[in-house]
Amino acid sequence: MGARKKLQQLSKGCKCAVVVAHPDDETLWAGGTILLHPDVKWTIVAVCRKSDRDRAPKFLKALKKLGATGAMGDLEDGPLQNPLDSSEVQDTIMELLPSDRFDLIITHGPLGEYTRHRRHEETGKAVMTLWENEKLFAKQVLRFAYEDGDGKYLPKTVKDADLKIGLPNEIWQKKYEIITQIYGFATNSFEAKTTPKQEAFWCFSSNIRKPTQAQMTGALKK
Repeated sequence: MGARKKLQQLSKGCKCAVVVAHPDDETLWAGGTILLHPDVKWTIVAVCRKSDRDRAPKFLKALKKLGATGAMGDLEDGPLQNPLDSSEVQDTIMELLPSDRFDLIITHGPLGEYTRHRRHEETGKAVMTLWENEKLFAKQVLRFAYEDGDGKYLPKTVKDADLKIGLPNEIWQKKYEIITQIYGFATNSFEAKTTPKQEAFWCFSSNIRKPTQAQMTGALKK
């Protein structure tokens, strides 16, 4: 296996976007990476739950703790998870983002982070389509790299992920507190028990836009 890829240098004032399906996804899967770079201009958008009277205000509080600005969309997110038109997801993302140009964009992995949430998959795919078609511009795109063995265990980092970031305990604790104290998940909840102490990503750069075979299949590896 080759050398691990590195997160690009994020200097003060860099513009970075995190595009997720739901409020809490930004914290659960990438909150540590955000907290490790407080001088970056973070924009976080969630394409669902704007009308959720419980989750929406919690998202705004989480943004403050993460040192970010952000916005929410209201794509359908019912329990049946009926497929959404890809153009609707793409349009929502472009409407929510304040710009089409960033130094870094972070979003969901190809197969989502656990079995199974269609909105995670659709959101990540929409971001990649926008980027590959040069409607969104970024030097680097990171996609979450977690898997749960087809539901056999809690999500964990993919063994062969391109990039793994170990979180100092104080950073992980801040992330955990957002999940449990701001979003209000119980300590025995899926979210609290999952909260990763290591964050993992598939990496894509602007000069290599096509995913490798490992990036396409790695989320299935145990």
